[in-house]
Amino acid sequence: KDATVWRKPSEEFSGYLYKAQGVVEDVTNRIVDHIRPGPYRLDWDSLMTSMDIMETFEENCCVMRYTTAGQLWNIIAPREFVDFSYTTSYEDGLLTCGISLDYGEVRPNFVRGFNHPCGWFCVPLKDCPSHSLLTGYIQTELRGMLPQSAVDTAMSSTLANFYSDLKKALKT
Repeated sequence: KDATVWRKPSEEFSGYLYKAQGVVEDVTNRIVDHIRPGPYRLDWDSLMTSMDIMETFEENCCVMRYTTAGQLWNIIAPREFVDFSYTTSYEDGLLTCGISLDYGEVRPNFVRGFNHPCGWFCVPLKDCPSHSLLTGYIQTELRGMLPQSAVDTAMSSTLANFYSDLKKALKT
């Protein structure tokens, strides 16, 4: 209802590249402020359990470490990611993109996941500038001993929930 999710084999690793797309009733700056690393993300993203900005290079460029909750009744254990993140203007909207880095030690009780090149494009709808088209390209390698079918189930539902959770957060 909130988003459409597609997938195709990734050219980066043995999993999938996911594309998620949906219309969000808000302006691009506000939407991207809720997605990129910063104070809003932990308030609404139910999958994220912690986020630390480890290094800032300029206003829209940083290295962040974040953790995610276990999924599918903890078949998928909590994960930790360290990502380089960059946000910039793109056409009439914004792009926030990232890639994981091998950086620092993995904390106990987490598996270190890896995000291959990924990003979110947010552009205003031409016929209704108070609404935006939000498109995400996600290639997450969860790593660890997981059946691919569990990863596929988790990724599709996680991306769909991302949109509904974001829309609720923007209404507050």
